[in-house]
Amino acid sequence: QVQLAESGGGLVQAGGSLRLSCAASGRAFNAYDMAWFRQAPGKERIFVGAISRSRGDTVYADSVKGRFTISRDNRKKTSFLEMNSLKPEDTAVYYCAAGLEGLWSVPARYLYWGQGSQVTVSS
Repeated sequence: QVQLAESGGGLVQAGGSLRLSCAASGRAFNAYDMAWFRQAPGKERIFVGAISRSRGDTVYADSVKGRFTISRDNRKKTSFLEMNSLKPEDTAVYYCAAGLEGLWSVPARYLYWGQGSQVTVSS
């Protein structure tokens, strides 16, 4: 079992930056690939990006490529989502997730989820 908790969300102006953290507790953090999803009001949860468990390979959605960076610190059992050049359309609840195998962008791949952190970008 893995428990995940996001932090670092808030209100920021367009063009600004935020850094989300996802702290894990429980079983070995480094056994899991970590991903970030987001969900805007009335819309489905969509893939933002992910980082592999060992080599730290990353993959991103086209909408955030070049602006967002995912990293992880396996010793601290924490994943990070650095968000730069934020746009109003980035406004959503952001979730971190831990998974083992399958397609990166499919939510069903992930076994454990955090409670979410609200990010609001004003224009």
